[in-house]
Amino acid sequence: MMKKQMKSLRSDVATPVFTARLMMFVFALLAATMMLLQSLPAQAKGAPDSFADLADKLLPAVVNVSTTQVIEGRQSMPDMPQFPPGSPFEDFFKDFFDQNQQGHNGQRPQKRKATSLGSGFIIDYLNNGDAYVVTNNHVVDGADEVYVILQDDTRMKAEIVGRDTKSDLAVLKVHTDRKLPSVRFGNSSASRVGDWVVAIGNPFGLGGTVTAGIISARGRDINAGPYDDFIQTDASINRGNSGGPMFNMDGDVIGINTAIYSPSGGSVGIGFSIPSNAAKVVIEQLIKHGEVKRGWLGVHIQVVTESIAETLGLKKAEGALVASVVEDGPAAKAGIKARDVILEFDGRNVTEMRKLPRIVAGTPVEKAVDVKVWRDGKIKHLSVMIGRLDDKEVVAAVDKKPQGKAAEHVLAEIGLSVAMPSADVLGRFDLPEGVEGLVITDVDAEGPAYGEGIRAGDLLTELNQAKITSVKDAQRLIKAAKADGKRSVLLLIEGQAGFRFVAVQLK
Repeated sequence: MMKKQMKSLRSDVATPVFTARLMMFVFALLAATMMLLQSLPAQAKGAPDSFADLADKLLPAVVNVSTTQVIEGRQSMPDMPQFPPGSPFEDFFKDFFDQNQQGHNGQRPQKRKATSLGSGFIIDYLNNGDAYVVTNNHVVDGADEVYVILQDDTRMKAEIVGRDTKSDLAVLKVHTDRKLPSVRFGNSSASRVGDWVVAIGNPFGLGGTVTAGIISARGRDINAGPYDDFIQTDASINRGNSGGPMFNMDGDVIGINTAIYSPSGGSVGIGFSIPSNAAKVVIEQLIKHGEVKRGWLGVHIQVVTESIAETLGLKKAEGALVASVVEDGPAAKAGIKARDVILEFDGRNVTEMRKLPRIVAGTPVEKAVDVKVWRDGKIKHLSVMIGRLDDKEVVAAVDKKPQGKAAEHVLAEIGLSVAMPSADVLGRFDLPEGVEGLVITDVDAEGPAYGEGIRAGDLLTELNQAKITSVKDAQRLIKAAKADGKRSVLLLIEGQAGFRFVAVQLK
């Protein structure tokens, strides 16, 4: 009896022990499997079998934008439709356009209506029957009448709610009793180079056209405006696609098709879209205020080169170098000075100069922000109350001094000839009265300064962060730099484009 009990007891104990060991083995196997999967390279998503379902869903929310403008005087007709080379339609339409450009007396009509076409998309439908449509500013700029054409060819007159030239965005509003389909914005920052995208628009007036491709690059600066940060794509974009949406595979708008690079006038696989994250801020303000209120810091900035970073004691070339500060502007009131390097603005790192204007422009007006700058070899934190950017420019005329004579001096170590700002020098280079520093009268074409873009007529105002009031100042500072073993000197140059710092190597 005792043996049977012992056997039974051992059996009861053995079962949980076995179970525990089995569970430990399973967990170990799962852990090993997870480690193996993590060690394998990530597999990219393959091409979709079809874009048809996505196109069916998105096409109704994409519209054609038609504008009409009354042209006075002898103006050229709108662009003739584009056809492949050798097309029989090309000669027919050319003759048709030529005949319509001339009146009965051989002269073009004094007044006519010019029509242009673009694209857009519906982002919101309100309960009162109003719907907002996003497009490019250049599509509706100067238009007397704007119409939105739906996929089913319904034509509705549109009102321009607001437009912004700097971002090339515009918002329209239409009214209808029917509920219109709309699309939503996605997170453009989450999109990566190589991701699939779909563009829908109205190329050459052909109506809703779907093209597909990938994101080819990000952060493109094409000199279209001060806040360039385009997404580049190889999805086919042509004239007429302007203002149309670029979608990700979830059907979210991540870009607004705006420009193409095309030597031929047609698509060569290089198109540019405004990122949705940048566009949303502008669109919200256009709907709310009818205009865009951008932040203003009040500084002129330039790129921090490797040479400039070395002269300022920075470990690497980053940030935005303050070349000059606008008097009584937000930066001046906060204590920001020329030669400061802005490394961080409102908690965002300024890794390169061209990022700062976009960050500042998107900052709410009258917001107090923390700015981290590099000054005299140390980090300094300043608080700035952001102002509002005023687009108006004021030009003041200044009388010139009567002409006289002045001596020129050669700074051979940096390849410059300079002179004091006397009457004859100011008159020779058409410079205003009251300038500070030395006038650069000549630049050695084979010297180090010439390669940095310094030219005759520029002003040398500082050398190695010290003000220049005489030729002796410049000579003394260059001599001191050489004695200290410096390989270059930092010059503050004032030219036609304003102030800028230039690091010039010493001979």
